[in-house]
Amino acid sequence: MTWNVGSRAVVAIEPATQPNVILIMADDLGYGDLSCYGSEIIKTPVLDKLASKGARLTSFYAGCTVCTPSRMALLTGAYPWRTGWRGGVIGYGIKPQNGLAPSALTMAEVFQEAGYQTALIGKWHLGDTPELSPMKQGFATTFYINKSNNQTKKIWRGAKLVADPFDNRRLTEQFTNEAIAFITKNRNRPFFLYLPLSAPHFPAQAHPDWKGKSQNEAYGDVVEELDSRVGEILDTLSLHKIAENTVVVFLSDNGVEPGQRKWAQSKPYRGMKWDALEGGNRVPCIIRWPQRIPAGQVVDSLIATIDLFPTLSHACGIELPTPPQGSPKRDGVNILNSLVGKTNQAHPRSSLLYWHGWGTLQAIRVGNWKLYLDEIKEIPESEDGPVLIHLYKDFAERTNLGNEHPTRVAAMMAEAAKQLSDIETNSILLGGPADPEQRTPKRAKWLKQSNSSDE
Repeated sequence: MTWNVGSRAVVAIEPATQPNVILIMADDLGYGDLSCYGSEIIKTPVLDKLASKGARLTSFYAGCTVCTPSRMALLTGAYPWRTGWRGGVIGYGIKPQNGLAPSALTMAEVFQEAGYQTALIGKWHLGDTPELSPMKQGFATTFYINKSNNQTKKIWRGAKLVADPFDNRRLTEQFTNEAIAFITKNRNRPFFLYLPLSAPHFPAQAHPDWKGKSQNEAYGDVVEELDSRVGEILDTLSLHKIAENTVVVFLSDNGVEPGQRKWAQSKPYRGMKWDALEGGNRVPCIIRWPQRIPAGQVVDSLIATIDLFPTLSHACGIELPTPPQGSPKRDGVNILNSLVGKTNQAHPRSSLLYWHGWGTLQAIRVGNWKLYLDEIKEIPESEDGPVLIHLYKDFAERTNLGNEHPTRVAAMMAEAAKQLSDIETNSILLGGPADPEQRTPKRAKWLKQSNSSDE
């Protein structure tokens, strides 16, 4: 079966065999906030079981270290700089009339063109105006808040306002009920459900049925409710006998919010939301696909949110088109072979770039090595030059090995400069009117310009 997206065709396998996709994103959930990722105070039995039935990824990275660009990266498969992001989030550094450009080809558009029923239920945070709404980006069914739960009190269904104010304590319940209704309605045809929950983003306020039940105050109550709501969704799949043919992905959009550091955890990593340390970017990710992804896998290969677009498309038999004019070039790679255990083939991702939340490229990872290209307050030695970290020997990123490996530093610096040059050359503008006040991020202090010797 063939459909057209832009100037290129999308090819999909027959609907009878197309798997469904449910993409669940938590908001500001830290790497160590699930018991299957090491939490000793928050109990998450549903997600623990989900991990035991599929793959638990331990070197998985968010699309960015803050909300808006992370969601841009997820939906486009591109580093957010390519989509015009230059720092901040919508409502804080980005004006609400700006956001993801309508010309950007999204995962939802590709799945919709391939015959899928598509839904966005949860937090959008990619633009407030009708032109930047989820309905313009491939989502036929929508029920959402347009920004974070501390920035708005309105819920929308399509273009209709359905709650003002909403009850923050019951948002996860409402989003879950809407997701269950969507699944039930579309149980006999392929569907793509993007469920970006607002929990546990601040203010964390416990649902009345969960209040005081965790050992970690309201934050723990909210995470434990989230876990239970995922269980309700999984039970719905089982009830309708479609669990075996549904890919379920659970991840977080970035690391711990600084204001929630008392309760949230990124252990064993240091850092949090906004910064380029591991704790701001490395997040939980669990993927279950019965009979395709072996149960109980722990995958430590380098994988990023930008890889989900090509990977899920491939899993569903969709041949991706080249991004059309006005859409960003994709940076994601198909990592399905690594998930299904085909170890005889090389893992396709070898490097990853890290941005600060205000738009500066600050680090690159290549293999097990991470090079800081900028001066950052958490690593004092970065005041004097680039800092090289071996991530598997130094989880806390405290020991600079740059002087011992100057050739490696030079090679990683050149690779970062080369990739950044391509990104700067091949990027689009944010959607909405030009913002004369848009900030220009500073350049990393130690990053050299790419030149012919870097090739």
